Amino acid sequence: MHRRLLSVVVLAAPCIALLASAPARAASCTSLTSLTLPHATVTLAQSVPAGSFTAPNGQVLTDLPAFCRVAVVSRPSPDSQIGLEVWLPASTWNGKYHQSGNGGFAGAVPFGSLADALRGDYAAAGTDDGHVGGTATFAPGHHQKVIDFGFRALKETTDKAKAVIAAFYGNGPERSYFVGCSDGGREALMEAQRFPDDFDGIVAGAPANDWTHLFSGFIWNEKALFKDPASTVPPAKLAAIQAAVLKQCDELDGIKDGLLNDPRQCRFDPATIQCRGAENDSCLTAAQVEAVRKIYSGPRNPRTGKVFFPGFEAGAEAAPGGWSAWITGPFPIAGSPTIQAFFGNQFFTHIVFEDPSFDFRNFNFDTDVAFADATEAGTINSTDPDLSRFRARGGKLLEWFGWDDPAIPPRSAINYFESVVARSGQDERALQQTQEFFRLFLAPGVLHCGGGPGPNAFDVLSPLVQWVEHGDAPERITATKYVGDAPPNVAMTRPLCPFPKFAEYKGKGDKNDAASFVCKAHEGANDD
Repeated sequence: MHRRLLSVVVLAAPCIALLASAPARAASCTSLTSLTLPHATVTLAQSVPAGSFTAPNGQVLTDLPAFCRVAVVSRPSPDSQIGLEVWLPASTWNGKYHQSGNGGFAGAVPFGSLADALRGDYAAAGTDDGHVGGTATFAPGHHQKVIDFGFRALKETTDKAKAVIAAFYGNGPERSYFVGCSDGGREALMEAQRFPDDFDGIVAGAPANDWTHLFSGFIWNEKALFKDPASTVPPAKLAAIQAAVLKQCDELDGIKDGLLNDPRQCRFDPATIQCRGAENDSCLTAAQVEAVRKIYSGPRNPRTGKVFFPGFEAGAEAAPGGWSAWITGPFPIAGSPTIQAFFGNQFFTHIVFEDPSFDFRNFNFDTDVAFADATEAGTINSTDPDLSRFRARGGKLLEWFGWDDPAIPPRSAINYFESVVARSGQDERALQQTQEFFRLFLAPGVLHCGGGPGPNAFDVLSPLVQWVEHGDAPERITATKYVGDAPPNVAMTRPLCPFPKFAEYKGKGDKNDAASFVCKAHEGANDD
């Protein structure tokens, strides 16, 4: 979601591949200002020496190789102004292209992600998605800008970046990769669905791909917690909720480790800690019990009774950067009590209804959700299960999700994966056919795009590159929990397994060592 709101562990550090010999330079860096591009202008082309670089947003980026920095503005419609940058290694290019996704409502080029890719010797690009600033205030009266944000800026960035690469090096990239998390994960799936020929490999981290239903769910939680002040759950009570969850469900996987390996197996009812006497921080009032139940259950259509989007998982309610920031508050942003409330109110105020008087208290989970679907889903959502064109051209998709994500319900990833499988059939062969090009990895104890009590540091790009370039599909990815969440001291390692497999303890060996676990499918998950 919103990059500036979280301190995120870098999970997708680019791998350093064998470097291709740098081709003879076709153009100097500064000469790229004269490059002709369709409905676009190169506004800057500068040679940047190796070392540190201060990005336009003030971010200081270190340990960079020398590179050519190219800024472009693209105007595919009269109301478009898509900013993008392309960073080109001066002498260490590995022959590959890396495009970074955004977070939240975008509004800025993701310079940090470009720097990560550049350190791996990729030619890198990213975009502001067609507007400046991390809110949705760009949208009212500017439908073309919403289209830019939804998908067009992605395509413009890809096409312009590859043209710049070809002009600078004399040839285009041999391989192309897209990496994004949250809204960047939505963009990643958008690339696979809408522009299947553009990338050989795609990493979709915690994708917010069912945007209209996800953001309706944000309003659901806001309404459950804050419409009536009696329902608000203070931060001091989250530890009691988490402790009760772990007491009931921690050892369902045979190990007591403070993590839920598959939270779907946990049938926790917050009523088990309802106050029997005076209210205190170790119990919930009846109104708070009902609010927490709604968070777990997910938003429901009041007319049909159908839950139209998953709820959030139990297990890490009290984790720093978890529920207190995203769901229950307090985390005041622009007058909103939580990050979810900020995004939900921004989306429906400025994009869906274009009405500054929007009030979450009056939201209708039947007609208002239907209206959002009718007006915005086709532009912003990336839920199409038809990946046949991406698969046919040899593309590989690696999706990952933290099981304790407080921003986007992880079961939404399972729902999308299973919808792709269902297009091939309902049997084991359909699953195998899907996993030939699309694999989903779920990470216990991991929050939104990083962090959390579980092993939260892992490399997803290197396995993808190995899969694309050598045909080695990832059977497991080793995740590490560092002491203090920073190297070098390791507290635990665990394998992440391709869904529907999960890491299962072998019954012997160090329980903090990934080698003591095997990837195995299990039965009995609660998929209600």
